[in-house]
Parts: sequence; structure tokens; C-alpha cells
Amino acid sequence: MRKNLIIACMGLMALPALHSCKKGFDKLNVDPINIISTSSNKLLAPALVNSIWPGMNRNRSFNNELMQVTVSQSDGDNTVFRYAFRSSMSDYLWNAWFVQLTNFKQVDSLSRTEKTSNISYQAIGKICKVWLFSNLTDIYGDIPYSHALEGDQENVIPVFDRQKDIYLDMFSQLETANTLLASNAPAIVASSDPMYKGDLAKWRKFANSLYLRLLLRISGKAEVQQQCIAKIKQIAENPSLYPIFQSNADCARILWSGGTSTTDPYTSPFVNGIRAQDFRGPAICSFFLDNLVAWSDPRYVSNATYGSGSIGRLGISQASGGGWFGVKSGYIPGTGDTKGCYFQSYDNATTGGTWSLQQNTLTGIIMQYAEVQFILAEAAAKGWINGDTKTFFYQGIASAINYWVPNFSESITAASFTAHVTNLDAAGVLWKESLPLESKMEMIHLQKYYALFMTDLQQWFEYRRTGHPVLPKGPGLQNGGVMPARLVYPVYVQAANPTNYKAAVAAQGPDEISTKVWWQKP
Repeated sequence: MRKNLIIACMGLMALPALHSCKKGFDKLNVDPINIISTSSNKLLAPALVNSIWPGMNRNRSFNNELMQVTVSQSDGDNTVFRYAFRSSMSDYLWNAWFVQLTNFKQVDSLSRTEKTSNISYQAIGKICKVWLFSNLTDIYGDIPYSHALEGDQENVIPVFDRQKDIYLDMFSQLETANTLLASNAPAIVASSDPMYKGDLAKWRKFANSLYLRLLLRISGKAEVQQQCIAKIKQIAENPSLYPIFQSNADCARILWSGGTSTTDPYTSPFVNGIRAQDFRGPAICSFFLDNLVAWSDPRYVSNATYGSGSIGRLGISQASGGGWFGVKSGYIPGTGDTKGCYFQSYDNATTGGTWSLQQNTLTGIIMQYAEVQFILAEAAAKGWINGDTKTFFYQGIASAINYWVPNFSESITAASFTAHVTNLDAAGVLWKESLPLESKMEMIHLQKYYALFMTDLQQWFEYRRTGHPVLPKGPGLQNGGVMPARLVYPVYVQAANPTNYKAAVAAQGPDEISTKVWWQKP
């Protein structure tokens, strides 16, 4: 009896404690620090910044080596500039961009909810998804697309879509984005947008300029060529329906602040992401530098002024004991040239001195106005659109220079180049309408090559599409001396999604760097 009384008393004493545990328990278990929900305006800025950095990283270490902007002075086996590199090179962009695609999907989808409904964020989410998906499919070929971002639905083994189907759907997404932004789209939070500060008209221009890039990319495929040509013409000749970039002020980019601004605190990832000695390690390639020297190009000239002030440059510096010459790419191990120049890292010069490329505020590029002008030049040269090819060509050159050299304000014509180039014909700058189409394409794409400087992997994509500009072939090249056509799929994808991986390889071809993607095939 006594034992039972004791147990009963203990139970009665515990009741208040049990009640107190329930009181406010739900509030006590809410984490006050970590965010468990978000909105489009909170996701956009970090997604943009974290998407631009991987492209900048691989531009420096992969694209520039393939496309003879830089060349490592290495006798190792795994050298990108010799078309020989580890398969693990494939992992980084796949991992980085698919993560950010999930964020851009939420920028789109969260803006559909009743609480935060905003069609402007829907459009921006779609535009950014197209940007990253287009880069991924141009790198790998067939990729997960229609079911790629369904991890929240427990689909972790998505099918691989065919590249043609991906492109056609991306066009549809850009059409939708253009329509959404044209329909009195509501404002967005300016601080959520590090690229355009909430200027929706510029987002619309970016959507349609990106549309032109992608239409041109697959315009060589017979099965879609007429469709692409018709759409290029419609966009190029109907600015009220499809506004596109009109000046460098429209460029899709993030201007890095260097971390000194309290209102725009986006520091270039080059500053903290790469050691200074590693940044300036590769030599500048002779192909890239020799043309700039021959043209006395304002992006290169180190001791000239133009207009009202000092010329800014690409941060090209002479190596110790070097000079204004580059290293030839593709050399046989043990036969490399002495380094003449490299890209400057940290800049301790006074105002008006060398611009450090590592610290440069202009390197966060997605797409430039100059690229649009060269797209129009190619389309006009091929007779696809109305317009003067020469005008587009010279404006492309002028805008590409103006991007890096803000004081170079004069619109470039053949005449204005005489101040820099003594033989315009030899330099390949003077436009001649009488030239055969292939020669015109070489001229356009040589200048476009420089306009695409620092723009993720776009130089590589365009070379694979056109074969221009013609790059010299060194004797030490691997892969049969043929430019790699793609990156292989990451190894873990083969293990984690074997059925769909095998289906993709069966459809596209062997999982090798020599296998062409759909738009490269005849």
C-alpha cells in the first residue's frame, strides 16, 4: 500500500512539469538563426553571384588554355592546352551549376505563391535557368533537364534529355520570359538584383540577347536552321517586340565592388578564390597577345592615352626578363618558350597605372553588348537579316574595347584605326564586302574572340560551332590534334544514375571528349 501511495504522489508531482513542457514547446523548438523558408528576392542575389564564379574559375583554368589566351609552362601529362586533362575536370561545373539551377527554380516557383506572387521574378528565374542549362548542355551534350530539379520530389535519378529537345524548350522559356516582362511587370526589390538593380527593361533585353546567342548556336543544324533564321530575323528587326542590348550599359554582368562598398559589397571571387602567384602563373599565349600588339590595341597598349584619360587595360604585365611576346601553345614537353607576359594579379600601382585583372571590377560577365553586335554581323553577312554588316562589325569592336577601356569613347571606323594600325589589310581590321563569306567569318570571329574574353566558356563554344578564329596547332597536342568537343560526364553520375547514363551514351555516342554534341554534328 505504501509503495502504491508513493508512486501516486510522484505521478501527481510530475503533472505540472509535464504541463510546463507542453507550454510554448513549439516556439522553443524553432531555430532563431537558421532560415527554414525563403522568398525569391532573398534567393536571387546569392544564386547569381554563386553562378558567375564557377564560370570565371573555369574560364581561367580551362577555356583560356584551350583557346590560346594563356598557356601553362608545364611538362606534365595532364595539361589542358595540349587537349589532355583528367576526367575529374568535368565534375566542378556540373556540381556547381545544378545546385544553383535549383535556386533559380525556386526564384521562379516561389514567386507563384499567393504570398509573394510576382511574375517578374518568374521571368528572371526562367532566364537564369536557360543561361545555366545552355552552358551545361553545350559542355556535356545530353543532360538531365525536364526532370533535373526534382530532388524535392524524391527524383534523384533523372533521365537525360536530348540536346535538341533542351534547346527547343529553352526557346519556349525565353519567349515566356519576354512576354511576362512586357506585360506591365511588377517591380522587384532592387537590392535583390546585383546585376540590374531591379531594372526589368534590361532583364528583358538580356533574355532576347541570350535568345539570339542560342538561336545562332544551333543555326547550322539543317533540321532547325530555317526556324532559327526566321526567329533571328524577327528578334533583330522588331525591337519593340524583342528588345535587345543597345549599349554596354545593358551588359549582363555583376560589377564587383572590391568589398569597399557598403551598398554593393560584392568582391571579385578572383581576389579570395585564387592565390596571386597562381593567378599570374600561366603565360599569355602568343596567339592572344600578338594580335593585340599588331593592332596597338587600346586593351593592350601600356603607355598611351586616348580621349580624356589613361587607357585601362587587361592587366598584361611583362615577366621578369620577358617582353611583349607570348608563348606558343601546344608545345612538346621540354620545348616551351620563355614567358614574356602574364596577367597581373594584385595592383599596387598609382591611379592610371596597370589594371590588375585579378582585382578588376569588370570580370563578372554573363553576356556583353559586343557579342550581340557580332551575332548581328554574322547574320547580316549570311543574308539572314537586313542591316549593314560593316556597321555591326565595327560597333562590335568599339564596344568590346569600350568595355575594358571606358575612356575609349570614339566609335571605331576603319579611319580611326589608322592611328593604331599602319596596315589595315594585313591586320585583318578593314572590312571588305568583296571578301568571300569564309574570310568574313574569320574576321568577325577573330574580333568576337576578344569580345568574349572572360565570358565563361563562350570562346570554346563558338570555336566548336564555327572553327573560327583559326588557331595554330602545336606539335604536342593530344586527342589527335582536334579541339575537345565536350567534357565527359562526372564519374559519380555514372554510378548514381547508371540506367539513364547508359541511355544517354547510347543516344549521343561514347562518353569521350572527342564525341560531338548534337549541334556540332552535320
